[in-house]
Amino acid sequence: MNAIYLDNAATTKIDTEVIAIMQSSMEENFGNPSSIHQFGRKAKSAVETARKNIAKHFNVSASEIIFTAGGTEADNLILHNAVLNLGVTRIITSKIEHHAVLHTCEFLQKNHNVTLEFVKVDSDGSSIISHLKTLLKSSKEKTLVSLMMINNEIGNLLPIDEIANLCKENKALFHSDTVQTIGHYHLDLQKTPIDFIVASAHKFHGPKGVGFAFFKKGFGILPMFHGGGQEKGARSSTENVHAILGMDKALAIAVSNLEKDKNYIESLKVYFISELKKLSENIQFNGLSSDLDKSSYTILNVRFPVKNEMLLFSLDLAGIAVSGGSACQSGSNKGSHVLSEILFDGEADKTSIRFSFSKFTTKEEIDNTIGKLKEQL
Repeated sequence: MNAIYLDNAATTKIDTEVIAIMQSSMEENFGNPSSIHQFGRKAKSAVETARKNIAKHFNVSASEIIFTAGGTEADNLILHNAVLNLGVTRIITSKIEHHAVLHTCEFLQKNHNVTLEFVKVDSDGSSIISHLKTLLKSSKEKTLVSLMMINNEIGNLLPIDEIANLCKENKALFHSDTVQTIGHYHLDLQKTPIDFIVASAHKFHGPKGVGFAFFKKGFGILPMFHGGGQEKGARSSTENVHAILGMDKALAIAVSNLEKDKNYIESLKVYFISELKKLSENIQFNGLSSDLDKSSYTILNVRFPVKNEMLLFSLDLAGIAVSGGSACQSGSNKGSHVLSEILFDGEADKTSIRFSFSKFTTKEEIDNTIGKLKEQL
């Protein structure tokens, strides 16, 4: 059996067209974008064209896009900037955010005396809107709300428009970790008033090590890196030209094929759910991951009726790549902080696996995975 890759929420296979663009750039755009000679100007022009292209997908201006090394850096840049530059003294988030947000918020709380408050989540992992409203009205401190649009482990979709408007009504800044969103859902930032979003190219068939942060116009940016003053002073470091062009191409492909890919991947998810239910009526789905209207079509988090600590290992030996939580925690025996937050002890002890799909996933791979799971249960 050929290897089966079902861990696309961790990273995706690079599209061949993206590889071609990057190879061409490596051959032709070897100049430093900060150099004033023709080789540097050519590289700089390519970077700025990519910036304009990316901005158009979100209906924003190119000056609002800052290139980074990925989503984690972008989250850090936004959160640090909010506190150290924009006067934020209180952050409202949830305990099921990505650690790029959670750990940064904890750092800011400890080192900059930021008030950190957590909006409650229900047993499905959904933020309780009424509690968020209460928190927003409970203080006059300058507040930033940070809630991810799609949870990377359970796939829950945040009611993004409702949250954005609620923040606007209460004069709170709104940051959303949109790493699992970009390239999979349309996001018009003129219609949805989010102040800060982030992206990582490797989540939508682009290269690793490149992403961007969106800062709504009017917010100054205090850099975390100092040196060359690149990215209009917001992020010193020579731009990763080839990766930026690869990200531009990957996003263009994703956006142009979004509905077709969504329909295809969603059909695989529906089929997988139906086949899993045939395996055992006691199989359950964590969060809202089995609800097609309230979760990402790319993620399904499955809770098996047994505790089988070797299941992930057995699947890996069979050539099937999946995740027992976020890939950022793989190698850790701490388990999933998301599942620990939303499941009772007895249920949290059961084996849960995150399966995540892409346009390259096939029905045959789903069938082979079901067959292997049948042997293990």
